Amino acid sequence: MLRVEGLSAGYGDITILRDLSFQAASGQVTCIMGRNGAGKSTLMKALMCLVPASTGTIALNWQTVQNLPAHQVPLSGIAYVPQGRRLFGPMTVAENIEVGLLARKKGPKTRDFVLDLFPRLRERLDQVSSTLSGGEQQMLAIARALCLEPEVLLLDEPTEGLQPSMIKLIRDTVLTLRDNGMATIIVEQRVDAVLRMSDRVCFIAHGRIEADVATAELGPDSSLFRQFVGV
Repeated sequence: MLRVEGLSAGYGDITILRDLSFQAASGQVTCIMGRNGAGKSTLMKALMCLVPASTGTIALNWQTVQNLPAHQVPLSGIAYVPQGRRLFGPMTVAENIEVGLLARKKGPKTRDFVLDLFPRLRERLDQVSSTLSGGEQQMLAIARALCLEPEVLLLDEPTEGLQPSMIKLIRDTVLTLRDNGMATIIVEQRVDAVLRMSDRVCFIAHGRIEADVATAELGPDSSLFRQFVGV
């Protein structure tokens, strides 16, 4: 389980996150929703220590990570797929996966697991990643992150710009990971996607979690979507 308590963070003298608290349980999908500028991506970066915390704690299974150098956070068991994917474009699919395996010294068993999740990548191991379709690049970004065998997976706008068939594939993958006990935190703007794959929704506004609601209590016409997302 990932627990965040009283987290404040920002850029230089500008504070974006203000006394923010929430938790993401193992075997659950937690979606972060809010308007542009609410602090969603900053939260994901703060969880990875890419944006330093000025106050508060970030704890994975009671071990605090907020003071770790950013490059050590993945070693603690948190994996991150940023918005825009950030693949090694000139490298092949296989080489991107190998880079992911190196971080925590994982081997063929982990490689086979991620390729079984995304069979299309197995067919394209020798293809340069920059030549993949947008959906295939998103598969590869998630596969590379999963090579860490993380306890927590962070996905920032994973369905952005994808066609419906790819959105379904990403959703099905997230649900498979949930069933395997992983804690997943997703920044997502698509109400239909959130309702289909999340267990809880945390609505963020002005750098704070203003509402934390079980998805079962929400419907597509919920006033919380209109209040915090504008749809």
